[in-house]
Amino acid sequence: MRGLELLVMKQLIFFFLGWMVCVGNAQEKAHRPEAKKDTLPTKQIDTLPTKQIDTLAKQPIDSVKTLSKADSLKLMVKKMAAREAVKIDTIRIGITDYQIISHHRDTTYVDTTLSIQKEYKYNFLRRDDFELMPMANMGQGYTQLGANVGHRKYRPEIGAKARHFGYKELEDVRYYNVPTPLTEMMFKTSFKEGQFLDFLVTANTGRRTNFSLSHLGFRSMGKYRYDEVNAGNFVATFNYQTKNEAYSVRTHYAAQDIEGEEYGGLPFKERQFQSANPRFFDRSRIDLYFTNAMSVARGKRVFLDQNYRLTRSRSKDSLAKPRKSSLVLGHTIAYETRSFQFLQTAANNYFGDAFSSRIRDKSHLKTLDQEFSATFSNPLLGTLKTKANIYDYRYYFNSLLLTPEQTIASALSGQELSIGGDYQKTIGDFSLEAQLDYTLVGELTSHKAQAAAAYHIRKKHRLQIGVESQLRMPDFNYLLHQSEYENFNWQHTSDFQMEDLKKAFLRLDSPVWGHLDASYSRLGNYTYFAGLQPIIPIAQRPDDYVFEQVLDNAYVKPLQETAEMGLLKIKYQNEIRWGRFALNNTVMYQQVSQENQVLNVPEITTRNTLYFSKNIFNNAMFFQTGLTFKYFTAFNMPGYSPVLGEFYTQNSTLLGGYPLIDFFMNGKVKQTRIYLKAEHFNAPITGYDYYVAPGYPFRDFVVRFGLVWNFFK
Repeated sequence: MRGLELLVMKQLIFFFLGWMVCVGNAQEKAHRPEAKKDTLPTKQIDTLPTKQIDTLAKQPIDSVKTLSKADSLKLMVKKMAAREAVKIDTIRIGITDYQIISHHRDTTYVDTTLSIQKEYKYNFLRRDDFELMPMANMGQGYTQLGANVGHRKYRPEIGAKARHFGYKELEDVRYYNVPTPLTEMMFKTSFKEGQFLDFLVTANTGRRTNFSLSHLGFRSMGKYRYDEVNAGNFVATFNYQTKNEAYSVRTHYAAQDIEGEEYGGLPFKERQFQSANPRFFDRSRIDLYFTNAMSVARGKRVFLDQNYRLTRSRSKDSLAKPRKSSLVLGHTIAYETRSFQFLQTAANNYFGDAFSSRIRDKSHLKTLDQEFSATFSNPLLGTLKTKANIYDYRYYFNSLLLTPEQTIASALSGQELSIGGDYQKTIGDFSLEAQLDYTLVGELTSHKAQAAAAYHIRKKHRLQIGVESQLRMPDFNYLLHQSEYENFNWQHTSDFQMEDLKKAFLRLDSPVWGHLDASYSRLGNYTYFAGLQPIIPIAQRPDDYVFEQVLDNAYVKPLQETAEMGLLKIKYQNEIRWGRFALNNTVMYQQVSQENQVLNVPEITTRNTLYFSKNIFNNAMFFQTGLTFKYFTAFNMPGYSPVLGEFYTQNSTLLGGYPLIDFFMNGKVKQTRIYLKAEHFNAPITGYDYYVAPGYPFRDFVVRFGLVWNFFK
């Protein structure tokens, strides 16, 4: 009996050693990435040898013949010696291996450098806000200094644009492909109470499988008595590609909400804000129009993108050369629900008469967008993508409204069917791209076409020229809106026409000459909000009658400009260096030709940054410090309507023409960037007349700090 147990034990040892050899042989076939050089510290990973000498694998399995204990130990020693004798291989991982993939499949990599462009992007939006002016608190709306008439989606949106600046659209989501887990954290102090934290973690569970989780948590009390803003954005992504690259899929889920208290502006701004009375330097003492209103923007989205390559390599071998031509079938689907609310515990005559004493306005938009595509690529012909799109939408309120003038529907719903194509071709230094979307069935859109040609001059200067044409309906809140306030109810599905945009543009990107972006646009049926103040005789004005933005806000309506307008926009950026000093300059010129003042923009906007850079502390830190000067000419700044969450055209108040000066000190230690800034420190010197909308001041002088930290594991 004991001999039988010994026999079974020896056979189990023999089986275990054989299994270990098989696992080792399977792992050695894993593909090793190409070695790259980079500044990121190299990670060395021990791998199994490419060739192993193993006598155990050659032993026949025989149930009769048994191995003694001494024989099995000898074989184990030989196996271990064979492993140690082979040279250990290494894998080199560089910063360029940490890839970031955009919605349009453009690939970049994690950038841990510190530059002046990083300074411009260190804000709530995490992008350069040169053409924007933020309100007093972080996370609120932004006044547009630059007219972006050509950067529109193909289909109308829910609206409430002033409250969606922090909302991540479908095109804003990023996907990742990283060799080791990557974490990024952005922290920044807010105003008075609260913090801002944007956190990302991503990892590859396999060479072709990646997931990422990101969450933006934000809360700021603000300087004024009723000015709190908070936001929470969660995004989860996943992307996968098969080993033979035939099938790829990527998907994401996003849940977002942005909440902000609404105070309506300052009723006594001349004597409480502009007078520089020390009593009101504590902004919480300044009177507000109301302290019982709030706006909420929410959204959830599920997105799935699949591609299947019909033509692959000529051989089953993954290392074989691929075919010159390829055909890829694709399918994308996006389902999204969005809503915008304006809530007020008690109605206020600031917005006119109301149907109810308690305001609960809420608009909804549900969309289902599907696209089927086929992409053909050939070195001679280029890349051609044909597509068909089905778009289902429902924009709705929870009631049907009957007024003396009209019956206002509770919903706008329908289905759009469109076809289109994208084309790209590169010949040496010359490249061509074109895009077309054309609606076959539907009432929201007609077409969108764009074509551009680019040429690389001496391999480092890029010149691009192009044209664009688009015909579509305005956003949904222009077409239909319902509110408890009587003046904010309308339906314009029968009388509003499609907005017509025609644009020609030129772009130059050069490390020597700078960056130039020039465009000329023609706008037809331009749609906008405006405050239509009724003429009230003095004898009939109530005791609490206040002119300016109060009456504007009570009578904000959507309008269409029938006369065609022209917009010229030129933006130029360049940097001049003298040793460790540099002067970064950005200038924008805009000119609008129009019969009526419906599109108001500053003629000149400029930003100039003089800064100093140097390695300090025995090269342990890279340090930058400097001054940023920003200025724009005075113009009729748009007013702000809390009920709509939109800016509207007004021509009674001229604002702007004031300087903004910031002082900053930034440093980089390894993969950590540290930011310290004194924002608008010239406020006590140049006077308290800075506004971003009538009745809404810009930010006072404040010192804020934070950091961006990358972890590579």
